[in-house]
Amino acid sequence: MSNPHSGLPPSLLVSEEDAARLDALLENPVWRREPAAQALQEELLRARILPAAQMPDDVVRMHSRVDCVDADGTRRTVTLVYPHEADAASGRVSVLAPVGSALLGLSVGQRIDWPRPDGSTLSLEVAAVHPRDAGA
Repeated sequence: MSNPHSGLPPSLLVSEEDAARLDALLENPVWRREPAAQALQEELLRARILPAAQMPDDVVRMHSRVDCVDADGTRRTVTLVYPHEADAASGRVSVLAPVGSALLGLSVGQRIDWPRPDGSTLSLEVAAVHPRDAGA
């Protein structure tokens, strides 16, 4: 994963609430075995953790609806959710899916290259972040 402008991964912001819930998720043996669990853990370790009230509105959080653009210009809208809430048909992407781990903590305008399990690279830019789903 990299930032094409600096060669470094983009900076990440994660709310205290999301960080705590994701840490608990990663402690669960069922989810810890998922291939993306280690990558998500690494992302959380490098993230800057903020109180929810200090989180900017344009940062991807759990239950955010995100418009993103991939390298070939394809626009997609996804909602970042916990694994048990995932439903690809309705655009609800698990934080343990490569695209979910890649988007968590990014802000509008940031781009990330994320290695896929098949060896290819997923390149995404965050175009917009919409309010979190009600009740999230």
